[in-house]
Amino acid sequence: MSNGSSLPPHRRLRGTLLVVLAAVVVAGLGGWLVWHASGRDGGPRAGQPAPSDPAESATGPGGSHTPGGKGVKEHGPRDSLKGKVVVLDPGHNPHNGEHGREIARQVDIGNARKECDTTGTATNDGYAEASFTLDVVRRARTLLQEQGAKVVLTQDGDRPYGPCVDERAEIGNKAHADAALSLHADGSGAGNRGFHVILPARVTDGPADTTAIVGPSRQLGERLAGRFRAVTGSAASNYIGGGTGLDKRSDLGGLNLSTVPKVFLECGNMRDPKDAAQLTDADWRQKAARGITEGITDFLTR
Repeated sequence: MSNGSSLPPHRRLRGTLLVVLAAVVVAGLGGWLVWHASGRDGGPRAGQPAPSDPAESATGPGGSHTPGGKGVKEHGPRDSLKGKVVVLDPGHNPHNGEHGREIARQVDIGNARKECDTTGTATNDGYAEASFTLDVVRRARTLLQEQGAKVVLTQDGDRPYGPCVDERAEIGNKAHADAALSLHADGSGAGNRGFHVILPARVTDGPADTTAIVGPSRQLGERLAGRFRAVTGSAASNYIGGGTGLDKRSDLGGLNLSTVPKVFLECGNMRDPKDAAQLTDADWRQKAARGITEGITDFLTR
């Protein structure tokens, strides 16, 4: 059998070229098959799992463990409140007791005249309502800001007393708030338990005209009551509101003088031992802040 050495030089060269060309074709075909199998753009083909980041597979957004999709932390969409203005009004002031004459000054609330402010109530162990409201409001501010809201406080422990109830309303009005909340805790008798939301009644007297805000304030109050109950586990008041968690009043300057949707939230009764145990617990106060945030968010995004 011939090994090709006896062929003319030009034929031996042509044969060599054909062998080289065939090798190139085979190598190119093999490379194309590998490229095609990889999905053409370097990513996985349909039906293949994408390479996972070890950190991402162990935790979801915010670092919560997510095996099988369980245990995911629930947060409102970041920036869901972007462009919204929320005014939070921590009821009373820790220093009001040092300024009795100033807070006793009468101010016009539209249909009457009332004290500039009061000292508020306290638990039997001395935990002041003013301290409670300021703590929860600061917590809620952080949560609302995380969702993009601009948050305005009527006071942040930075005033010697007050502000007066008419100024509290005016702060919300000047901020053109999309929602305003005045936070409180009640001082009723032992055995009276639960939270309630106070809605503005229709008042048209003197500088007060709540006509435009009665409807949206009720919507705010209903959303707030629903989310506060769900997050904190607290029941609606058993002594105000007939089990609805809602009340309506016409004697509160902070509501009468508001021109923006506004409600009061009484988070519980500081004079009842069981309610007081919740109100003095930092973990519960964080739940209260989250319930408030979710209620406001529901109102502003639906």
